[in-house]
Amino acid sequence: MKLGVIGAKLGHTASPAIHDKFFRIMQMQGQHEYGVLEMDRNNIEKELQRLRDEGYTGANVTIPYKLDVMPFLTDISREARIIGAVNTIHFTEEGAFGYNTDYYGFGRSLDHAGIESAGKRCVVLGSGGGARAIIQYLADQDAAGITVVSRNPHTKTDFDAFAASLGADIISYAQFEQNGNGDLLVNCTPVGMFPDVTGCPVSEGAIAKFPAVVDIVYNPKDTQILQIARRHGARVLNGMYMLVAQAIGSEEIWMGRDIASSVIEEIAKEMESYYES
Repeated sequence: MKLGVIGAKLGHTASPAIHDKFFRIMQMQGQHEYGVLEMDRNNIEKELQRLRDEGYTGANVTIPYKLDVMPFLTDISREARIIGAVNTIHFTEEGAFGYNTDYYGFGRSLDHAGIESAGKRCVVLGSGGGARAIIQYLADQDAAGITVVSRNPHTKTDFDAFAASLGADIISYAQFEQNGNGDLLVNCTPVGMFPDVTGCPVSEGAIAKFPAVVDIVYNPKDTQILQIARRHGARVLNGMYMLVAQAIGSEEIWMGRDIASSVIEEIAKEMESYYES
């Protein structure tokens, strides 16, 4: 099975390492290959056809092409279409099909950590591309309310229309610091990511109001926002399990079978050790 990750400037992508660990655990070395597929934006349609012609089963898609590939796909899953981004392509005899496994990766990470979203008041920090799948998942789980904290809450963008369609409110960071509270806080900003590990997107006082805090950053595994939340007794979760779960979600699509959660857990532990070294 030939697989890979589509993107630009992929020198630091974690995808090959995750999938190689998966092949080892599943005893599939030699049967599958996972490569780096750097492309130019102007050649995406031709490159996708080339992958099909060369017998690729599928590919992951990363920044900046999660939107660019969509016009060239035969069909797109419901969640990927609503979110407006594809991170997984499956090539079959019928065509090329797009999915968004970030959506499922986030859900599986919450389940793994025992963090509930159904009926909960949820606050999402950030309005970038990474927030879309998470907001869609929270809406589909019937969260009691979704509030998005944005640096530009009054600028009308595609994201604003997306959030409004799901009933999410958009507020400023100043408003959040003054009145923000809820049951679940999710950081979808890069603040606190390596190498600027001392950063924190919001104040300790604001973080302390939440009994559960998730940071989709995975390097470092214990960001400032999670350290603060833990000190105040919150249940916390970093982004590593989500990162691995979305990758394994792709493998499930390509292989047509479910993968045990224990496999995700094992790879996530190995990847955390890799980033600590």
